Amino acid sequence: MRLIRTAVAALAGLPLAVALLGSTAFAANGQFLWVGPKGKAYSIQNPPDNKCYDMGQEARAARNETKSPVVVYSKKKCKGDAIRLAPGQQAPQGVGFQSVIFNPR
Repeated sequence: MRLIRTAVAALAGLPLAVALLGSTAFAANGQFLWVGPKGKAYSIQNPPDNKCYDMGQEARAARNETKSPVVVYSKKKCKGDAIRLAPGQQAPQGVGFQSVIFNPR
């Protein structure tokens, strides 16, 4: 009976371990950088894939230092004109954006 309880306890933790291990596989590894108000630099490290982020303030000069493609949009909710940035690519300095998605599907 003790062996069965030990096996059940070990298996109960398996989904959590798989979820934690799998979460890193679905991230755009690296940094996404941009320039905000007053020329201040901002970045996000290892952003999750396929999630649209709205910028809360002025954002321009996007630079993709992740290992996945990034798309910046002229409007919130990943709408409007889109610029796709391959890994290592930078948008022109004066180009602003209001939302971004990492490794879109």
